[in-house]
Amino acid sequence: MNLFKTGLLMAGLTALLMAFGFVIGRETGMILALIFAIGTNLFTYWNADKMVLRMNGARQINREDAPQYYDMVERLARRANLPMPKVFIMEQDQPNAFATGRNPENAAVAATTGLLRRLSPDEVEGVMAHELAHVKNRDTLIMAVAATIAGAISMLANFGMFMPRDRDSNANPISMLAMMILAPLGAMIVQMAVSRTREYAADRTGAEISGKPLALASALRRIEASARGIPNDAAEANPAMAHVFIINPLHGGLRDNLFSTHPATENRIAALQEMAGQSPVQEAPASGPWG
Repeated sequence: MNLFKTGLLMAGLTALLMAFGFVIGRETGMILALIFAIGTNLFTYWNADKMVLRMNGARQINREDAPQYYDMVERLARRANLPMPKVFIMEQDQPNAFATGRNPENAAVAATTGLLRRLSPDEVEGVMAHELAHVKNRDTLIMAVAATIAGAISMLANFGMFMPRDRDSNANPISMLAMMILAPLGAMIVQMAVSRTREYAADRTGAEISGKPLALASALRRIEASARGIPNDAAEANPAMAHVFIINPLHGGLRDNLFSTHPATENRIAALQEMAGQSPVQEAPASGPWG
């Protein structure tokens, strides 16, 4: 069902882009909008992972740098039947993590030093299993494409504002103005809906990989509490990248509203508790295994 919803949302984004192109330039505009989207998606396909890692100051590590963390990712990757991803660390006190890469063969996972320091081993394992679930489900590519199409719609809106008008054009100026305002807003809402849909799916798959749904639920609660009080400067400087993290690094939401990049954490916890068939989460000890 989540995959079906994602497909519908992606189709909606593409249709919105082509409709906007049609309003601006009729059939020619629609074709140009589609070509533009294809071109930007090709660039994203090859470069999105490098851009996200660089923007967040992530550095690649090997087993000698952080043996427990590296071995954990390797063990989880084997359980998920995935190739070993590249492993990164971000020097950031806020506990958080993300995955990126165009496919499982070119994937990377990144965790902050705050995550490794503040969470228990079981909680860290739940988080990294969630990120590997994104890789397994190919969410990293889906989210990159969604962000690219949404960005293309916003760029077209800016272009449309300054495009000279043809007196012989049949375009209604009021409808064009409405499209310039509403299309980017609609694209942003759809992009966020795609992100929320994939987070629920990754929670479930990640819990299956680790076998510890309650540890992931506890980690989500602890990460959200920390994110409210610990700023993430890299994320604040690049808010468009907030959707890649397991918990919104900018601020927490109270419900799954239209403008939220992530589902409400309480809803995710409830789903994991239901999956485990157990009572509310009991948090693990706060001390982590990495000092």
